[in-house]
Amino acid sequence: MSEHPRSDLIAADTHGTRTHTCGDLRPENSGEEVVLKGWVDTRRDLGGLVFIDLRDRHGLTQIVFSSQMNEEAYDIAGKLRSEDVISIRGTVQDRSDSAKNDSLPTGHIEVSVDDICVLNTSETTPFVVTAHDDRRVEANEDLRLKHRYLDLRRPELQKNLALRHRLYQTTRRFFDEHDFLEIETPVLTKSTPEGARDFLVPSRMHPGRFYALPQSPQTYKQLLMVGGLDRYVQITKCFRDEALRADRQLEFTQIDVEMTFATEETIYDLMEGLMAALWRDIKDVELQTPFPRMPYREALETYGSDKPDVRFDLKLNDVSDVFAECGFRVFESIVDSGGKIIAIRVPGEGDRGRSAMDRLEDHVTKDIGAAGLIYFKLPSDGSGIQQNVSENALPTEYVEQAVEQVGAETGDLVLVLAGDAPTVYKQSGHLRLHVAKELDLVPEPGEGDDQFLWITDFPLVEHDEEEDRYVALHHPFTSPHPDDLDKLDDAPDEARARGYDLVLNGNEIGGGSIRIHQRHIQEKMFDVLGIGKEEAQDRFGFLLDAFRYGAPPHGGIAFGLDRLVMLLAGANSLRDVIAFPMTQSAQEPMVKSPDWVDPQQLKELHIRLELPDDVEPPQRTHSRLAS
Repeated sequence: MSEHPRSDLIAADTHGTRTHTCGDLRPENSGEEVVLKGWVDTRRDLGGLVFIDLRDRHGLTQIVFSSQMNEEAYDIAGKLRSEDVISIRGTVQDRSDSAKNDSLPTGHIEVSVDDICVLNTSETTPFVVTAHDDRRVEANEDLRLKHRYLDLRRPELQKNLALRHRLYQTTRRFFDEHDFLEIETPVLTKSTPEGARDFLVPSRMHPGRFYALPQSPQTYKQLLMVGGLDRYVQITKCFRDEALRADRQLEFTQIDVEMTFATEETIYDLMEGLMAALWRDIKDVELQTPFPRMPYREALETYGSDKPDVRFDLKLNDVSDVFAECGFRVFESIVDSGGKIIAIRVPGEGDRGRSAMDRLEDHVTKDIGAAGLIYFKLPSDGSGIQQNVSENALPTEYVEQAVEQVGAETGDLVLVLAGDAPTVYKQSGHLRLHVAKELDLVPEPGEGDDQFLWITDFPLVEHDEEEDRYVALHHPFTSPHPDDLDKLDDAPDEARARGYDLVLNGNEIGGGSIRIHQRHIQEKMFDVLGIGKEEAQDRFGFLLDAFRYGAPPHGGIAFGLDRLVMLLAGANSLRDVIAFPMTQSAQEPMVKSPDWVDPQQLKELHIRLELPDDVEPPQRTHSRLAS
């Protein structure tokens, strides 16, 4: 057993309970005897005086050791290193005017130390941990996640997690004030694959059968409404086995809401109240309600997205009619086949050079996946339109009409994509965002005014070409619009859903719908989705049966809590607002999850591994730990 590093310094804590945190003390505490406990952030030895910044979650306090006041404490202070844990007793005193630090809440005082107890010592950390921005060395994220317990000492993460805590408290208060019941739903449930893959949990007691971790509590919260609970809320964990990215984790947290006898207006009004409460409590900002609303089709055709960032312009313009008979074979064939030609006016970019345009063309073809980019430049010197397609192929008169239609002026740039709809709208939306970021039109996280937007009137279903069937845009339990029920037989993709999403600064933060509550309509919806009666009964029979006994109309919404916190905190990634997140490769490097399990555990679950040829389990077993 190795000796604890510098164990000779460690002593019993004789100071008792701390009197203040490291963020508490102010000039009015001058003269008080205090006990502080925390980590050594930085140490400065000035000969006869040692200054240490003592850190805890609440802040920094400068403490001073003097060889004249207490030589023993001074000697110990000289041996301290960053991240040592200490307790001190001392007297608060004002700093000299030249030593005051206005940027620090405790920057006008310091504590003259009378006594110190070293509670634990630290080895040299794998990366620098400090509250001082000017002394921090940025570490690789994988290294920080491997030692997350050290990373969590950074003030940025602690502030984010404190913000998350406040969001929990405000949310619970809000829903309690509006007569909601917080009710837990099962975590071990039944696999009903529709959308992302389920995480499966084998049952030891029922060999060959599996539980599934919930992708959402959707059917359970509907059953709570059938059960007459009226208003339900839950801050709940959800699980989806899908590719990770900066704003997605395998396990995530939802604010899950359901109400009986709810209309869309009921949902909008109440959820805007929740957002207003959160922004008031956390950002001290009063939101203007009601939030604007935009139909799905308008969002797609104007911004190229069902979660548009409306904080900047650069709208999409349909110029298909202009080029329908222009003689340019590419454009004419696209229009003849029902496709669209979409133009984006970019003000002030008409003088872009050839290399910049080449880079933009590469992005369009390689990253966005469009067939190509056509552009018209209107140089600021007034020399006339420049285009990257020969005038013989695409006559100038049609180009001039398109330029006029989009409102372009001298000094502007017009970007054009063409293709099948709705794909070309989505590609144009990606191009819009790319150009906006290039031009710094997109505010940095946490900056600028927040823009909320309800997206409404979603299509009920869309056709999946790969599977050759209809799939639900939200989920199979979303109610069709009453006026579109007759379309379910012949044209289900033209039927509107009673679904809605709440978008914030180009991020979907919540989505929901008014649900189906009548058995015959739910069965019809399953039929549209290619789910036969037998399969529907096997997978969702409990819900269909519940609808036989007076199920009330109901609806709800779910918010991505992690994403909400990320946006409120101005963070760039969900990993910055979750205590122990996974990497993009779906691993938790600190505890090394996922990991191999003992063969005996697999045997008890009646599971035998069949691994790919290039994967081989380690030749090791784990001792069974006593309960």
